[in-house]
Order: sequence, then structure tokens, then C-alpha cells
Amino acid sequence: MSVLLIEPFYGGSHKQLMDLLQEELQEDCVLCTLPAKKWHWKARTSALYFMQTVPTSSNYRILFASSVLNLAELAALRPDLGKLKKVLYFHENQLAYPVQKCQERDFQYGYNQILSWFMPEHKLARLEKVIGVKRNGDAYQSEGLPGQQESRAVMKTIDAHPESGLCEPQPGLCTTQHEGLPSPAAAPVQAEAPERTNPCQGEDKQHLTFNLSNILSGLDYQQRPLHIAWPHRWEHDKDPETFFKVLMKLKEQDLPFHVSVLGETFSEIPDIFSEAREVLGSSVLHWGYLPSKDDYFRALCTADVVISTAKHEFFGVAMIEAVHCGCYPLCPKALVYPEIFPAEYLYSTPEQLFKRLQNFCKRPDIVRRHLYKGETAGFSWAALGSKFRSLLAAEPREDL
Repeated sequence: MSVLLIEPFYGGSHKQLMDLLQEELQEDCVLCTLPAKKWHWKARTSALYFMQTVPTSSNYRILFASSVLNLAELAALRPDLGKLKKVLYFHENQLAYPVQKCQERDFQYGYNQILSWFMPEHKLARLEKVIGVKRNGDAYQSEGLPGQQESRAVMKTIDAHPESGLCEPQPGLCTTQHEGLPSPAAAPVQAEAPERTNPCQGEDKQHLTFNLSNILSGLDYQQRPLHIAWPHRWEHDKDPETFFKVLMKLKEQDLPFHVSVLGETFSEIPDIFSEAREVLGSSVLHWGYLPSKDDYFRALCTADVVISTAKHEFFGVAMIEAVHCGCYPLCPKALVYPEIFPAEYLYSTPEQLFKRLQNFCKRPDIVRRHLYKGETAGFSWAALGSKFRSLLAAEPREDL
């Protein structure tokens, strides 16, 4: 139990990072968590909770936590933990997180991160390697039905298990020692979120299975309409308004396309989703979160283009996953995307995004023949695991 892992919001990429580290460290760690709900409440009060619940041990050497935790408060409340070497992982920057209304910004969450932040360290294998869908000339062959597994945890190798093993880059990693990780550093992909519900999912799950079966075995591959994927959380910071307005414009021009709107839902869903669901109608292949990782990767593997319209992104696991599954990415020429994706995959305005998709709808063969010109191997656990082990194996210094 030399490594103490603390996660106040144990869901999504937060959960998968902790699960991966726990799997790799095995008997050398202890994991303390809170459920993935009421995010703001966890940011305000989790230090007090963990002060009372984290077991004391003389074996702890390192504390690894996400920045949802107010680390400064925990260190003050638990002096024994304050003496440890501390590694704080930032999944996002609360000072820059977009708000729906200017008066809604609560400085407390960014302030928590400032208090906790010390000395930051700056920054398919395609279908058959992902879910057992093999390409046969210009067609796809499905090898069985997708499994009903409970999570999408990152695994060590994509060849050994139908998962991507993708990790986040170093800008999210801060440590109290000068030693750092060469960019990029690891974080995981999506995980189940039991509290996030989608009232439409039951009906559309059947819709997905039926349509994808037809796509995989029926229509000629090159003659199918363009399949667009949007695999993001249903929240305003992912800017679904821009995405759906572009798709509605394609629909108005009677351009053929299919869309899979994936990702998790929270208690509040932007109104644009219900409006878009009605307008897009038969163009929708799937609508909502897929608890089975096999279903999720199967949807990505049958998609041609993956879109991001995010207004706040420090890596974008879902985009890298989709590229690994063979999708052509289209991302804003902003945020972290220019650091990861070559220029041809970036757009500057919604109008540019529309024009790219307009051309792809008319000629889907363009993207289906395209070979991605960037690199994704550097984000895998195979590439980054040794760096994490090295970081978490370092001995604490006396001056910490």
C-alpha cells in the first residue's frame, strides 16, 4: 500500500485512470473513491470526507489524486498525508471552463486547483485490432455480436483485448517534485456512468443493432451514406449547438448521411438534443450512451468521420479513440487539437466544418480511402506505462 489513490469523482476518464493504475500497481496501492455524481459538491467537500475515511498507514509514500480534490485542504486536515510525495492530475482547468452565463462562474473550483497546484510539468491498428470487425476488400465482416460488458477500462494492449488503451497527454499532470514525464502522459478513455441516464436509449439500442447489422452485411460499403460520429458528453462545453446546426443544414440540403450521437448524459441535457433528434429523424443510427464497450467501439468502427465542436478540451480521448477505430477527424483549430492533429483535420469556423461535411456527404469514398496522417501510438499505455511506474516508484524527499 505504498501508493494512495484518491478520486472524488469516480466515473468516466477519472475512473479509468484510477482503475488502470490500480491494475498495474496491484498490491502496491489502495484506492479511495466517491461516486461520480454531484461534481461541485465533491470539489467543495471531498477533502473533509477523505480526511475521515482514508485509513492511516506508515507504508504510504505517494498520494495520487485528481484535481477534483482540494489537495491543500486534505494536507492540512491530515498532516500524515501532507508529508507524502503528491501527484495531482488535472483533467481540466476550472479557471477556463466555459459557463453558460457569465454570472454563473463560481471561482471556488478554480481556486481549489490553484491551492492544490504546485510546480506543474508542461506537456486501425484499425478495425480488426479493436472489436473483431475485419475489412474484406471494400466491405466489413462482423465477427459475432458485441459483448455486454460493464465498462470501457483501458487495457494494456489493444491486440490482446478489444479496447483502445489510449491515454491522455502530460498537460494534465502536476507533481510536487521536479521530475516530470516527457509528453504525453496517461489517462484513460470512457467508463460507465450509472447515474447518467438517457430516456431514449432503450428504444434506440434496438435501432442501432438493426441498422448496424444491415450496414455491416447488406449495403455495398462504398455506396452507404456518410456516417458521422459525435462521441462526447451531452453538455454545453462540447458545443452540441454548433454540431447539430451543421447537421441540420446538411439535412436541409437533402445530403445523405447517418449520425451516431454517443456519449454520456447528465441530469441536465441541452435543449438542442431533443430538437435535433426530431429534425434528423431517419438519419440517426444511434442516439445515446452505450454501456457496452464493444457496442461503443463497433459504432466508432462503422463511422467514417468523427467530429469535435468542443469549447473546452485539454486532450480529447474520444477523438483519439475514434481515429484509432478508422474515423477521419474534424476538430476546431483551437484548444489542444493543433498539438495532436495535422492541419488538414482542423477547421476554423462552423462554415468550414459544413463545407467539409458537404463534400464528404457527396463523396464518402474520399474519407473511406483516407489513411490518417498523424500518430496515436504515443498515447498508448504500452508507450507510457513505464513513465508512470517510474513516477509512482520514486521515493519522497524530506523537504516535501
